[in-house]
Amino acid sequence: MPQRRGDRRRLTAADWADAALEALRDEGSLNAIAIEPLAARLGATKGSFYWHFASRDALIDAALAEWEARSARELSQTLDTDGIEPAGRVRELLRTITERATLDRSEVALLAAADQPRVAAVLERVIALRLDALTGLLRSALNLSDEDARLRASRAYCGQLGRAQLARAIPGVLPDAVLDEDRCLDSELASLLGAGTGRGED
Repeated sequence: MPQRRGDRRRLTAADWADAALEALRDEGSLNAIAIEPLAARLGATKGSFYWHFASRDALIDAALAEWEARSARELSQTLDTDGIEPAGRVRELLRTITERATLDRSEVALLAAADQPRVAAVLERVIALRLDALTGLLRSALNLSDEDARLRASRAYCGQLGRAQLARAIPGVLPDAVLDEDRCLDSELASLLGAGTGRGED
């Protein structure tokens, strides 16, 4: 855990990265990663920061690396579901995608900052891993071609991400049925797992 006032444990670079992600999640903006506010949050001094990092940019890079690692671990845990058929695993993966977009403001903040190359590179890798996983599950469940499975995966990912962001930002524009996550997941799954049309069925 990061150091708090009265805690004499020496802070590590990981503590600073964790605090940066915590601030990003709490405030929903990359601007939340600022040295002095983070030092206050940790009960530390700027000297502690500069012991580990040469600049704010270096801290942002460390925070992004940690966020990417956490995302990969979460994906692995979601896919590690022995005994569950591919359709059920597709549903759980879609649920994870939606929850990340609605409950974790850090992901929303990073998407908003995707015009910055360092952020875009991390997002690209994380989203590619998710799409690869979803594509593989759909290909397995329906014996689809790679092209059709990727198309369906991309459509579902975009749909769930967009719905989650609208439900968070301006829920009044969405019907109650669209705000019901379980109902929407069931509908999306039925659409995805409808009669396959990919060349893999030929």
